[in-house]
Amino acid sequence: MGSQEVLIEAQGLTKKFDGLTAVDHIDFKVYKGECIGFLGPNGAGKTTTVRMMYCFLPPTSGELKLAGLSVNAQCREIKNLVGVAPQEDNLDPDFTVMKNLTVYCRYFGIPKDEAVKRVNEQLKFFQLEEKRGVSIGALSGGMKRRLIFARALINQPQILLLDEPTTGLDPQARHLAWDEVRNLKKKQVTIILTTHYMDEAAVLCDRILIIDKGKIIEEGSPVDLVKKHAGEDVLELDYDENVLSTLKEAFPDAHFERLGDRLQIFTDKPHGVFEGFLQDHPM
Repeated sequence: MGSQEVLIEAQGLTKKFDGLTAVDHIDFKVYKGECIGFLGPNGAGKTTTVRMMYCFLPPTSGELKLAGLSVNAQCREIKNLVGVAPQEDNLDPDFTVMKNLTVYCRYFGIPKDEAVKRVNEQLKFFQLEEKRGVSIGALSGGMKRRLIFARALINQPQILLLDEPTTGLDPQARHLAWDEVRNLKKKQVTIILTTHYMDEAAVLCDRILIIDKGKIIEEGSPVDLVKKHAGEDVLELDYDENVLSTLKEAFPDAHFERLGDRLQIFTDKPHGVFEGFLQDHPM
């Protein structure tokens, strides 16, 4: 965590759509320089929460403040502080790659020379230099995601909102995005990240908020959450009823999960416990 300064705070935050409660009276704080991960299944309320942060959706009730500014009354000021990489593709199809970024700079009043400099920097970092004159329709899905990420950084935001930013990226581009998040954390940029990838959350996030059915059901550091709910060691093998009985006798406190024809056993006993068992019980 970067500091003890609260940069984002929600109290009783609620959003309803025609009787459906998408976000249900949640409370949370995000500190300056911190990277928070919102983790949860589709429809859990992650994206709705992020959309309220950048004033795309108004809350139904409750309070939500960014840098002391209320989303109910100070949206213009908030938008100047925030960079957003939404889940959907909202690039302008009538513009080229470079034009998408330079036009976006105008929304923030960035002078032309400075805008061109920032655009070139982002195109270079996200390996899109050769695509600067290409229309959006000619880009692959992964390139579009990289361009959306680049656009989110063009105003050098204090707060960065990333809604599943690496979905659809190849491994190289995904790690490129991770590198940029790490660099921004060093600069004390506060980051909200929604993701389906636990490995991504574990690598990037200081804390994780697990959301389900509009409520925050768990919170903690990635290491603490994994240790609490999964254990430190995992054994995976083909499902077999006889083997299962033997394992349950050997590890009465372990958690067992069947995934199709595979069986996973989670334990927080010391590392090496499964190796010793397998030496005595070859499978």
